[in-house]
Formats: sequence, structure tokens, C-alpha cells
Amino acid sequence: MQKTFSKPFTQQESIPEAGIERAIAVMRSGRLHRYNVVADEVAEAALLEQEYADWLGVQHCLACASGGYALHIALKAAGLQHGEPVLTNAFTLAPVPGAIHNAGGTVVLVEIDANYCVDLAHLEQMMQTSGSRFFMLSHMRGHLADMAAVVALCERYGVILIEDCAHTMGASWNGKKSGTFGQVACFSTQTYKHMNSGEGGLLTTDDPELMARAIMHSGSYMLYERNGTAPAAEVFADIKLDTPNYSGRMDNLRAAILRAQLPELVVNCRRWNARYVAAEQALQQIAGVVLPIRPAAETYVGSSIQFRTPELAQAQIQPFIAQCAARGVELKWFGGAQPQGFTSRYDSWRYLGAVPELPQTLAILAQTFDMRIPLTFEAADMVCIAEIIGEVLAGLRDD
Repeated sequence: MQKTFSKPFTQQESIPEAGIERAIAVMRSGRLHRYNVVADEVAEAALLEQEYADWLGVQHCLACASGGYALHIALKAAGLQHGEPVLTNAFTLAPVPGAIHNAGGTVVLVEIDANYCVDLAHLEQMMQTSGSRFFMLSHMRGHLADMAAVVALCERYGVILIEDCAHTMGASWNGKKSGTFGQVACFSTQTYKHMNSGEGGLLTTDDPELMARAIMHSGSYMLYERNGTAPAAEVFADIKLDTPNYSGRMDNLRAAILRAQLPELVVNCRRWNARYVAAEQALQQIAGVVLPIRPAAETYVGSSIQFRTPELAQAQIQPFIAQCAARGVELKWFGGAQPQGFTSRYDSWRYLGAVPELPQTLAILAQTFDMRIPLTFEAADMVCIAEIIGEVLAGLRDD
């Protein structure tokens, strides 16, 4: 009898009881808007900003409506001018080029390497030729590039580094946390990320002027001093008059939900990694499956896993996905010319206009499958899933 798997790949764990209680208290108060406070009250959003800044080890944090919105105002607050080129790695999700477009920038794509990280040689080439002052580095699917090398390149060419840490909350490179390498970083708290508020994002920086502009962009009006880590009032003197309001604040309800999850983040990262390792070890036993190399310097958070199948013919890709799905295993394929669900290839973003073909990226994505690892799964589940993948692959080889 064929092995099958029955747990859903999109089911998240419940919000901690403390978060549910806080959320109920916020709803009972009626004060969901982050700037709607009574005397001596500190809003949940402001408390989250201080607590997350302390956890990350940075000076400033801004709670936003989404991670994509945080990326948008990070670029604006960093000084992006309309039409300026912005470098970003070609393997990412649509909100990253969308944020660049929303901020008025021109997307300049950079090749990736076999480990799903930005290709450093191509990055340097594009820094030399594009004239870009900005590199929005997407740590796509939790894969960290050599961050010492990335920072060195940015310093050499005078490029502002903006980290998209949607998939690396809790990760680090040589002990330094993801989100602390660039001038500004953005995190997501969308449902499938490492903290879950349905939608939401966090922008972090040590630059007080950048943070002041971001706070004004987020829609603080003249209530900016109520942000949890706002710089000194004098920093806002001109910024408050020169900076447009784009209205993308986080509300107190989502902040309350997130505050309860932050103390559990480190433990949950370990739980994700236990599941990732179980999946990795089981997939390594399957002929024809190639997994990315995780460098010793990288401390990752394995909430998803990627693998390639170089021996699988293109005509076998859809049967492979369909047969896995029929047995309960949900895989995404990043090589498809047409977008599916959350998954899209860079050449499907036609609003970017004509973009150069990136043969290395296309070749890697043509073979790449992606799978979520929710905390509602156990290590034994990952072994079962890998066994199903192996059986389907073996069947396709025999056909």
C-alpha cells in the first residue's frame, strides 16, 4: 500500500494564550489604533517596537502594516529617488520587486548561486555597471549569503544595504543576527513567517534620521514621540515637514499578538531546525536529489526546505508535483513560466519592463522545488514526506 501524508502544509500553531488574552484586552478597550492611548498608557505597538529592538540589538524599530510596506518605506527613508536603480537578487518573492517599484525605483536583478544566495561575482559586476546606490538583499527562503563579503562589496562601491529578512528572523552569520548588517532591515510577520500576526512587518535601523523619516512615512502625523524607539524630538524638526505620510502603521491588536510570540522565538527556531534536519537527512538518502550547502558560519531557521532534481526531465516536473500532491505532499516549483500561488519567476514580473536574461538563475530554478515546514509537523513527519518524495521519483525513473 502506498504511503500517504495527511497533515496540511498551511496549518499554523495557535497564538500563545498570553497573546490571545492581550488581544482580547485591546478589543475590549476599543483602542486598536496605535496612537489612541489614555494618560500614561504605552500602546502595544510601541511596546513591541522596544522589545523587538532590544531582542535584535538595534536602536530603532518601527511596526508596520506588512513586510512589503516596510521594504517600500525603507527605500524611501534611505533616500531613493524616482527612477534610481536598485539591485536585488533574482530569486525572491514578488513583494520585493513590488516594493522597489512602489518606491519609484528601477529593479536591477542579480544572479543567484547553486545555494540560492546572491552570486557575489555577478553582484560586484552589477555594482560596477548599474550605478545603483542601493542593494535590497532578499535572504530568500532563509539562505544567508556570505554577509562579510556582501558588506565589503557594499562598502567598496558605496552601496546602501537593505536587508529583506522576511525568512531569516532568528538567523545569524558568524553569530551576528540577520538584520544587523545593513543600514536598515525589514522583517515580515505574515502568517507563514517566524512570528504570525496574519499580516505585519518590522523595520529596524541604528540610523536616527532614517528612522525618523520611516516613522513619518508610516503615518505618525505629529504623534511620532509615541513610537517605542523614536529618536530624539529634534531629529524630526525638518523631517516632519518634508516627509510624506504613506499610512502603513501596525495596529495594537497585531502588536499584542506578536509580543506574546517574541519570548518563544528562539525556542521555535530550534524546533524548526529539528524538523529541517530530519527532512534534510532523509532527502539526502534519495538518489537524484541535490540539497543546498549550509555554510558553517550560517545559523539558519529551517521553516522551509529547497532541493533540486537535475535528472528529472522537464516533461516530468508536473507529474512529479501532481503525484506528490496526490499522496499529501505539497511542493512548489520555482521554474514555471507562469506564476502559481505565492510562487513566481522573475521574468513573469512584466511591469519591470525588459530585463536581461539570467541563465544561471533560470537553470537553478528550473530544477528547484520548495516545501514549507510548519511547526505543526514533527520530525517523523518529515521522514515520511521524504520517503513519499523518494518513491515518486523512483516511479518516474522507472517509467
